[in-house]
Amino acid sequence: MAGFIILVQVLALTMAAPMAESGMQAFEDTSSIWNVVWYIVVILVFTAFILFIIKTNKKYILHAVILFAVVATMYYVLIAFMSVVPAIILTLALAALLYKFPEWYVIDVTGILVGAGASAIFGISFEVLPTIIFLILLAVYDIISVYKTKHMIALAEGVMELRVPILFVVPKRKDYSFMKQDFSTKKDDGEGEERGAFFMGLGDAVMPTILVVSANVFLPVAYPDLPLMFGSVVLPAFLAAVGTLIGYAVLMVVVMGGKPQAGLPFLNTGAILGYVAGCLIAGISVIPAMPVV
Repeated sequence: MAGFIILVQVLALTMAAPMAESGMQAFEDTSSIWNVVWYIVVILVFTAFILFIIKTNKKYILHAVILFAVVATMYYVLIAFMSVVPAIILTLALAALLYKFPEWYVIDVTGILVGAGASAIFGISFEVLPTIIFLILLAVYDIISVYKTKHMIALAEGVMELRVPILFVVPKRKDYSFMKQDFSTKKDDGEGEERGAFFMGLGDAVMPTILVVSANVFLPVAYPDLPLMFGSVVLPAFLAAVGTLIGYAVLMVVVMGGKPQAGLPFLNTGAILGYVAGCLIAGISVIPAMPVV
């Protein structure tokens, strides 16, 4: 799972520059806090929609919507690196593969690409301050939805049955098949047969990576002389990535207790603290004043 997070971060950082050059920012004003409000509202509405579909047992509608969103994201990822025709061909091939053969390795590979693409798009669309606010609000929402209302657990269990790339799957044994997994009877809470794999939501890799990308895109604009790690990653972005992994390690210790846990409070907090540490070490403001262009 940690490897998946690292791959999403590395690919998102790689994708950010060509996507920004192609004008793929979701918002013209990347500094506006209202962009965060808009996305929080979209998340709440879409969550309510998913829960309604699950409750009414019309999951085929949800399956179609999620596959469309995944395929559309994949197209935007591919179009940043190749011409239109090859991008369309690869996107359609991927859609067919996901529909006909959603085995765990297909889900994981697609999830990495989609997660990296989504992280890059959000990262080039939100400057650092909106990103930090976004991550804090999402962490609070994750706490409420997992521990209080618990609707996120019901949502996760309902969506897993669709076998779509909005989660990562790590098998516990060599003969595991995600396509044959019976989610109605196999549980990890001590009741029934144990599940044959570990699962992590795609958002747990995407959300903290948004800060990694945002810091790497916008900080060099305000501070052109920032020290670089690996030749292209500014120190605050690098330490935000490291902080995400530290938060993940702490999360795994808690998860060993056997109960579902909200991931974003650990992962987002780690990313934010890592980013802040990087800014302090580099001697720059945590919230940079962006120059007017």
